Amino acid sequence: MGVKVVEKEEIKVVGISWNGTYGEMDKIPGLFQTLEQRLDEVSFQAKEPVLIAPFHGRESEFTYYVTTPVEEVKEIPEGMVGFTIPSKYYVCTTHKGSFKEVENTYSKLFAWMEEYGYEQDHQALGLEIYKEEHKQQNIAGDLQFDIYLPVKVYKN
Repeated sequence: MGVKVVEKEEIKVVGISWNGTYGEMDKIPGLFQTLEQRLDEVSFQAKEPVLIAPFHGRESEFTYYVTTPVEEVKEIPEGMVGFTIPSKYYVCTTHKGSFKEVENTYSKLFAWMEEYGYEQDHQALGLEIYKEEHKQQNIAGDLQFDIYLPVKVYKN
């Protein structure tokens, strides 16, 4: 599993949000279908053919967004949200495998962070980035997407 530390520039996004318990995470795949059906409602879409899924986990619940990058956060369709993800440092890797194996990929990423002394920034959103070229295999259940976990960077 290749892991690297990267700085991502600010990203503006518009999409749909979901909040629930960890036991309800099986509802997440349907969010992608919902956004795909409503993409034409989103104004100012960026040219980058990706879906960005920012998320924030808490002790007993989870918030997950399925969004598309935009040039401007304006004219947000009814029932959607729009916001800016600030520039941030992340540790990242690529998940390849089934939905059931996603947790294992995250566990390996957390172990790597601990081994190399990176502390997760729990105040920031994590990201899953789904590229257009992997769309068909993701629909078929053989997932491939990039995971970005925000980390604290201490400057001297």
